[in-house]
Amino acid sequence: MNLIRIPVLSDNYIWLLCDESKHCVIVDPAESQPVLDILAANQITPAAILLTHHHHDHVGGVAGLLNQHPDLPIYGPEETRTKGATHIVHENDIVNVENFSFKVIELPGHTLGHIAFYQAPYLFCGDTLFSGGCGRLFEGTAEQMFSSLEKIASLPDDTLICCAHEYTAANMTFAKSILPNNQTIHDYYQKIIEMRENQQATVPTTLQKEKKINVFLNCHDIDLQKNIGIKPNSIPLSSVFQQLRAYKDQF
Repeated sequence: MNLIRIPVLSDNYIWLLCDESKHCVIVDPAESQPVLDILAANQITPAAILLTHHHHDHVGGVAGLLNQHPDLPIYGPEETRTKGATHIVHENDIVNVENFSFKVIELPGHTLGHIAFYQAPYLFCGDTLFSGGCGRLFEGTAEQMFSSLEKIASLPDDTLICCAHEYTAANMTFAKSILPNNQTIHDYYQKIIEMRENQQATVPTTLQKEKKINVFLNCHDIDLQKNIGIKPNSIPLSSVFQQLRAYKDQF
C-alpha cells in the first residue's frame, strides 16, 4: 500500500491510500482539483471516497470528484448522506472495495455521527484524534469523545494515525503547558517545531507515540490531574477529559 498525503486549504490533509494495482480510496476530500491532479500525474484510478463526518472542510471536494468520476461509491455516516454519501455505514461494518477492506468505527464527539475507517495499520480518524490533541466538541459530549478516544487507544500500537489537520505544533505547545516537566513531551515539542520550520508534515503519527505525548490520551496521569486543579483520582476520567478539553478551548 502507498499512502499519499495532500495538503489543502490552510491546514487540512486529504489522504489517498493506493494499492499495487494503482487503485485508491480518497479520504475526506476538502477540495477536488488537488486530488484530480495527483490521480492524473500518477495514473491512479479512484475506487471510492471515504467520509468521516459532514463538515465542509472534509466533503467540499466531493462534487468536483463526481464530475470526473460519476460512478464513484461514497461511504460515510448518516450525517454525510446530504453531502454525497451513497453507502451509509455503521459500527463494525466492513467496506470492501478493490483490494481494500476497512472496518468502520463509530467515534462520536466532534460530531454526533463521526466515524473512522481502519485497515491495519491505517486509521483514517478525521477530526477525532490529532497528533498531540483531539477534536473540539461541536456536537457530542465529553463522555462520548472520551469513549471514542478510548476506542482508538485500544487499537494496536503500530496503528498509523492519519488525521485530517496539521495541528501538532499548537497541540504540543498546549501539552507542554499542562505537563511542563515531562521530558518526552518537551523533546517531541522541539522536534515538531523544527519540522514545521522546515515545512515538514508531522502526520501520520503512531498510536504508540500518541500514548506518550498526547495529553488527551493520558487523563489518568496524576501530574496532569494536579496541574489542571483536580484532586488525583477524585472524579471519573471522562470528567478529567472534559476539564482538559475546556482548558484547551481557552488556551
